[in-house]
Amino acid sequence: MTTTTITIQATARSANGKGPAGRVRSGGKVPAIIYGPGEKGRAIAVEAKDIRAILHSPLGGNTVVTLTVDGHSQLALLKSFDHDPMTRGVVHADFYSVALDRKITVQVPFVLTGKSKGIANEGGILRQIFRSLPVVTTPDKIPAKIEADISNLGLGESLHVRELVLPEGVSIKLDASQTIVSIVAPEKDTEAAKAAAAPEAAAKGAAPAKGAAPAKDAKAAAPAKKK
Repeated sequence: MTTTTITIQATARSANGKGPAGRVRSGGKVPAIIYGPGEKGRAIAVEAKDIRAILHSPLGGNTVVTLTVDGHSQLALLKSFDHDPMTRGVVHADFYSVALDRKITVQVPFVLTGKSKGIANEGGILRQIFRSLPVVTTPDKIPAKIEADISNLGLGESLHVRELVLPEGVSIKLDASQTIVSIVAPEKDTEAAKAAAAPEAAAKGAAPAKGAAPAKDAKAAAPAKKK
């Protein structure tokens, strides 16, 4: 069974760069690239409304779509996208080609249900270490979310990857012993927070080495995507 729910009609782009990409946007479309295993990236243009439809679907970016370019159709996922900081409109998108018989790794929301007895009866504090989990499966079996009931989790107890109940054909790309949720005492939670903050504070307060360039914002320093 396939989860394909959206069909996108795309057009090929023959030119890359800011100028051609700007003209695509002026025409009401979004410049994009599709790539995959052993496949060189191809420049395409898609409708902005199709990107919005993907993002607002139940699986969001994990929605498998049928992408048709010049009469040729292939399955793909919306791998990433950039938006304008002012208008919030999508200005570029990357699609990753997939096959129903080839496993992929995607990030899936990790949702907790129930109220831990360690919180309700023992005054514990919840520490959810992962908000999403790296899921390995075929595109047609990507779950909308991974759930875990923490009702029976007491003070000082933890939930590990091996204890998750997963759908058939789905695995987590983490060590089975990895802790993903803990119920800790308030003082321990405060101590852990202070310990985590100390190295960060020290790093922020450290003076740059003589002759070193000032640190730049990570996003600004990242290389620009190919348009």
